[in-house]
Parts: sequence; structure tokens; C-alpha cells
Amino acid sequence: MRNELLIILSLVFIFGCTLPAYRFFGKAGLYCMTVAATIMANIEVLIMVQAFGLEQTLGNVLFAVTFVITDILSENEGKKAANRAVNLGIVTSLFFLIISQSWLLYKPAASDWASPAMHTLFANTPRIIAASLIVYAVSQKLDVWLYHKWWELTERKTGDHRRFLWVRNNGSTLISQLINSVLYNVLAFGGMYPTKVLVTICLSTYAIYVVCALLDTPVVYLSRIIKSKYLSK
Repeated sequence: MRNELLIILSLVFIFGCTLPAYRFFGKAGLYCMTVAATIMANIEVLIMVQAFGLEQTLGNVLFAVTFVITDILSENEGKKAANRAVNLGIVTSLFFLIISQSWLLYKPAASDWASPAMHTLFANTPRIIAASLIVYAVSQKLDVWLYHKWWELTERKTGDHRRFLWVRNNGSTLISQLINSVLYNVLAFGGMYPTKVLVTICLSTYAIYVVCALLDTPVVYLSRIIKSKYLSK
């Protein structure tokens, strides 16, 4: 149960950090979290673990928190701010790809001990980060677009701008995360793992995303309180 416990603790900690970041630093805090989560997720996703009876890659919670961030920004700061967070994530992935590959070009000194490990770790990084870059851009832009489409629909039906946050939050995230989990795993790991393992990874990834999507709804509701109580001034 060690892996399962660590994933649950990671989920609580990472999701829990979004609200203090927003409370004390506003939009800038969420933008910083987007950058940090994007870099760390692109490294953590290289690790394969067994948890909850399924083989899965790590990095899912870190990727999931970027969707929480765009939903918070969409709800409280508008579509432009949410898209800016997505653009920051795209630029961050591209920057990390270039810098991490430049490390492998250096000729190590005789006393070096880290270079072999760096080559092992980042040899497949271009494919993985390229897949991450493409899928992140597609799924996040879709998430923001869907969020505001759901918002238009619920407001038109009810006449209330604030109601049915849970519909736009889950309606956008569950669809975009399905695209994210399937497309990313096929592009990043297709041919690296047997088809059966790849399908299992896709299912386990989406299962985690579904749980994260359901758990992030209270976070978005709380962010709206933070916005009205602390940030509106």
C-alpha cells in the first residue's frame, strides 16, 4: 500500500498548494505553480509504478493540477488568464526540452558521476516532452474552451452567472482529460510497451484524472471564496 499512500498524499499536498498560492500571490502564484508542475511532471512521468492494482506512470497528479489551475483562473479571472497559464505551460515544456537535451551534449570530466544517469534519464525525453507539449496544448486549450461553453449553456438555461460551477468544472475536465490520457500515452509510450500494458496505462491514467476532477471541484469553489473575500479589492 506504500505507492497508493504516496499517491494520495501527493494529491492532497499538490492540490492543497493551489489555494494558498492563489490566496497570497493571486494569478502570479498559479502561473508559478503551472511552470513548476509542468517541469516536474515531465520528469516524474518517466517513473512506472504499480498502484491500485494497475501499472501506471507517475506525473498524473502534477498534470491534473494544471487543469485545476486553469479552472480556477477561468472561474475567477477569465478566459484570457486561463489561456495565459496554458501558454506558460507550453513555453515551459519547450524550454525544458531544449535545456535538458543540451546537458547531454557536454563531454563529462573524468571525475563526473552524474552524466551516465542523466543520459539514461533524458535519452527518451525529446519524445516524451514533445508528446507532452502537443497533448498539453490540445487538452488544455480544449479544457478552457469547454469550461466557458458549459458556462454559457448553464447561464442561458438558468439566468444565473454563478450557478452550476460543478457542471462546467467537471464537464470540461472529464472530457479534456480523456483526450489527454489517451493521446499522451499513445504518442509518448506507443511501441515502448506491449499494447496490453499501454491500454492499462491509459485506463489507470484516466481513472486518476477522474478522481482528481471530482476532488478539484471543492477547490474551485473555495477559490471563488478567496477571490471575493481577499482578492477583489
